[in-house]
Order: sequence, then C-alpha cells, then structure tokens
Amino acid sequence: MANHRAAALLIASLLVAVAIADARLTLHYDAHGRGRCSSTAAYFVSDAAKVPALTCSEVHAVKVGETCFSIAQAAGLTQDQFLSFNPNINCEKVFIGQWVCIAATSA
Repeated sequence: MANHRAAALLIASLLVAVAIADARLTLHYDAHGRGRCSSTAAYFVSDAAKVPALTCSEVHAVKVGETCFSIAQAAGLTQDQFLSFNPNINCEKVFIGQWVCIAATSA
C-alpha cells in the first residue's frame, strides 16, 4: 500500500510542477469530477489558496458492482468528501481494481 501512496504523491507532485511551470493553463473540476481548462493564472493562484492540500491516508480497491456513491457511503463519506479526496476520478468509468482514496488528512 505504501507503494501506491508514493505513486499517488509522485503523480500529484508532477501535476503541480506542470501547473506551476505553465501557469497559463489550469484545470478546474466540478463536483462530478469533470474538468475544464482556464488560461487565467490569477484564477489558479486564488483557487490554490482556497483548497487545502490533502494527503491520502487510506485507499480502497474498487470491487465488482461498486460505484463512487457506494464506496463513499461504505466509508462514511459524503459524495463531496469522496470527490475532494479523488479530484481526478471519473465516476462514470470506475473500474475493478482502481485505487480510490477514502480518507485524507491536511498536509
């Protein structure tokens, strides 16, 4: 499980590095995990200040028949909490064995 955390942290770090290197392009996600692009660097900076950095502390492997909603419910999370722990997830295309974060702490 530690390897998955390390991989997730590496990916998140690379995404942040890319966003900082090219602040003209930013991604914004709605509550359903759908993203849109913006080219306003000031918007990116203000969003980053509002969103606390989270570190995933517990993961779950998706099983047959599970959905984002059922996983969130089983973990005692609201849908909004689950999506904030998994900002890049596409709930319409979760797959068996996919790792999802079900607990996170502020960095």
